Amino acid sequence: MSFVPANEGISKLKPYQPGKPISELERELGITDIVKLASNENPLGCSDKVKEAVAAELAEIGRYPDGGGFILKDQIEAQFGFGHERITLGNGSNDLLEMFARAFVSEQDSIVYSQHAFAVYALVTQAINAQAIEVPAKGFSHDLDAMAAAIQANTKLVFIANPNNPTGTWFEEAEFEAFMQKVPANVIVVLDEAYVEYFPENFNSLKYLDQYPNLIVSRTLSKCYGLAALRVGFALASVQVTDYLNRIRQPFNVNHLAMVAAVAALKDEAFIEKSREVNKAGMAQLEAGFKALGLNYVPSRANFILFDVQADPAQTFNALLKEGVIVRPVGIPNHLRVSIGTEAENAKFLTALAKVLGLDAKA
Repeated sequence: MSFVPANEGISKLKPYQPGKPISELERELGITDIVKLASNENPLGCSDKVKEAVAAELAEIGRYPDGGGFILKDQIEAQFGFGHERITLGNGSNDLLEMFARAFVSEQDSIVYSQHAFAVYALVTQAINAQAIEVPAKGFSHDLDAMAAAIQANTKLVFIANPNNPTGTWFEEAEFEAFMQKVPANVIVVLDEAYVEYFPENFNSLKYLDQYPNLIVSRTLSKCYGLAALRVGFALASVQVTDYLNRIRQPFNVNHLAMVAAVAALKDEAFIEKSREVNKAGMAQLEAGFKALGLNYVPSRANFILFDVQADPAQTFNALLKEGVIVRPVGIPNHLRVSIGTEAENAKFLTALAKVLGLDAKA
């Protein structure tokens, strides 16, 4: 029996590398006092109301979830004002990003995305063997003018992120409006807002959904809502776009406990506000720490900061592991990304960073 190779895109694909788990570092180095600041998780965990809601539904584990996701779509509609027919549920937003590409892009088409953007954009493009058009970043930010100019006749989809991961940079509404006016109506624009809840005053994307039928807004409950382990995301779009997405969506892609947790998380506004407060305080703590160490960083509107280690990032990353601190290499020369943790976690990171770089904090 001869070997049948995978399609060209898959055969050349390098899998996405998630942040290093605590358990893996424990096995490798035999240390237990570990701080994980690699995956932009909520340091508060999840809301107590989420835990209560999930515990009350444990008896339902033996049954399939509602494939239509009625209870979660109902809560999304109540909170954001878009009907069920405009909502697509995902197993985290990564699931949605893959759906967007599969629904609208063929091997003969191209996808546009920015340099220094979320790694999954390139991965889903390669997985379907489409043409990748990576537009050079402007500093560490999306160059929206250049991205609009890069759209070709065969371009079917553009990925943009606000705020951007891994750089934390963001764009304003005026920049977005100017960009959308340049994008042809037959090109889907995916606005990835995985971190929008941390600074919601920065940008109101939802008001553009009726104006631009080719716009998809993608969100996740893994970050500010603290449901990373349960994998829940959702997309808002026109009725037509949503119809196509739900034709290829797996019928049980969001499990019942995840939907129950998501409904409780969306309702708990007090927890979200507390998460914002902890994030803003932690960001100020890390910014002050970087300044004291004489290190440059990229201002962020997310729950992480990209910073310049002034050295080999791989070497610094590995040295921090030995100090029990997990951060994230992101493929940008001289830079690492650190998630914002609790006050104690941030302090441990800054102490370890000073030690491995041989720096003294300036008062």
